[in-house]
Amino acid sequence: MLISYIRTVFLYLVLILSIRLMGKRQIGQMEASEFVVTMLVANLASIPMQDAAIPLYSGLVPILVVLGMELTLSGLILYSIPVRRFFCGKPVILIDNGKILRENLRRTRVTLDELTGHLREKDVLDITTVQYAILETDGNLSVFPYPPSGTQSLPVTIIEDGCLSKENLEKSRKNEKWLQETLAEHKATQKNTLLLTVDTEGKVVWLGKENA
Repeated sequence: MLISYIRTVFLYLVLILSIRLMGKRQIGQMEASEFVVTMLVANLASIPMQDAAIPLYSGLVPILVVLGMELTLSGLILYSIPVRRFFCGKPVILIDNGKILRENLRRTRVTLDELTGHLREKDVLDITTVQYAILETDGNLSVFPYPPSGTQSLPVTIIEDGCLSKENLEKSRKNEKWLQETLAEHKATQKNTLLLTVDTEGKVVWLGKENA
């Protein structure tokens, strides 16, 4: 009985440490890969907890392997935009300047009932008051009503962490010449640019990398 108790406490502490090493967030804010790893690690730990005849390392080794894979993948996601896009996806605009994008609803498998339900969670009852609604990579919906005065427009990311998005450059109706002129205004290069965005009003936001 004492051995089973010690094994359970040990595996419990390993699980807590594993989740802490993964870093972040509540269950509802996890990416798909993080949620899968959390469930998998919990199931691996439950096997030696239930059967004292199974050596402790039989559960511990797979947990450490899965944790190592998750930490490696997290590093790749942090430093590689293509890997991040593959595993985490990217935000999807569901309402753009008051217009519901039905193709994006179908692509993300979000029904109108679900969309209006998410809007009610944001205290929005009239969908016509919504200028932008964006489905984030963690499944949450960001909602931007029309401002009571003035205008607001959605910024498009042109450069992120030194990587140029040619798709977004074209989407924002800008070209390479505009990009080089904008970087020159900030005495910057693509490589030392952390973030460069532009909205439909032409407002540019540039942030440089630290120690770049």
